[in-house]
Amino acid sequence: MTEPDLRLRAVVPAPPKVVYEALTDPAVLRVWLAEHADVDLPGKYEFWGRFTPDGAKPHQRVLHVDERTIRFAWTVDGVESTVQFELAEDEGGTLVTLSQSDLPSFAEVLADAAGARGALSTFWSLAIANLADYLAGRELTPKCDFTSNELRASVVIDAAPDEVFDSMTQPEQFCRWFGANVDIEPYVGGRFAMGGFELDPGGATFVEFEPGRKATLRFADGMTDSWELEGSDGKTRLTVVESGFDPANPPYPGWTGWLGGLAALRRYHELPQQRSIWRQIEIAGVPEGMFSIDQ
Repeated sequence: MTEPDLRLRAVVPAPPKVVYEALTDPAVLRVWLAEHADVDLPGKYEFWGRFTPDGAKPHQRVLHVDERTIRFAWTVDGVESTVQFELAEDEGGTLVTLSQSDLPSFAEVLADAAGARGALSTFWSLAIANLADYLAGRELTPKCDFTSNELRASVVIDAAPDEVFDSMTQPEQFCRWFGANVDIEPYVGGRFAMGGFELDPGGATFVEFEPGRKATLRFADGMTDSWELEGSDGKTRLTVVESGFDPANPPYPGWTGWLGGLAALRRYHELPQQRSIWRQIEIAGVPEGMFSIDQ
C-alpha cells in the first residue's frame, strides 16, 4: 500500500476477534456501516447503498485478508484507492487503524471540487464512531444519506440542554469532545472558527444564540448550520440542520463530519469517565494545529 492520505486510529471496546466479526459479518455491516453489504472472504468484500459515497452499486475489490487485516481497492467516482483495516490488541479493547490512499487534497475538498471522494475521510470517522458504539451496545448516530439534499439529524443526549449547549459553544469543552481546536465567540455576531482564528480569521458568525435553546451559524457562502435543543426528563434532543447550500451539490464532507462529531458529543456527556476513542486523526494537507487528540 502506498503512503496513505488518511490514517485513523481508534480504540473500540471489544477483543480483536469480535471486532473482526463486526468488520466481516454482512448483517452487522448493515447496522453500523452501510445500507447493503455482501461479504464472502477471501474473495468478496462489498458495501453500497445510500449511506455510502458513490454507492449506487458496490465498487470494492479484495486485495488481502488475514486474521487481523482487511485490505481492499475501492473505486469512487472512477478513481481507485486502497483501504486497509488493521486490528491490534489494546488495554481498552482493540486498536483499529483505518488507512486510505489516493484521496483528493484538503484544498479540493474545501473548494467543493472533489465530488463524492471529498466525503471519504469523514465517512470513515463517522463509521468508526458507530462501530465503537455498536460494540458497546449503544445507540448509533444517524448516517449521512448521500442521495438526499436534506441535511437534518436528531440525537438524544443524556444531559440537560444547558450542559449540551455549553459544550457546543465553549471552546475548551468543544475541543475535548470534537478533537479539533476551535475559537468561539459565544454571542450573536460572534465568530466560530474550526482550527482557530489564525487558520480561519473570518470564520462563521452566530446569527442566533439563545443559551440552552438554539444557535445558528452563517458561513461566508450563505450556508447556515442550526442547532436546536429541547429538554425532557434531564435529557436533550439535539437537532442539527444545514441549509442555504446549492441543493445540487450538498456539502456532504462537512455534514458527515458534524455527524461524527455528534457521536463524540454523546460519548462526552454519557461516558464522562471514558477517554476519547481516538488515538490519531491524520489527513494529508490539513493545516497543522487543526486537530487536538489526547494521545
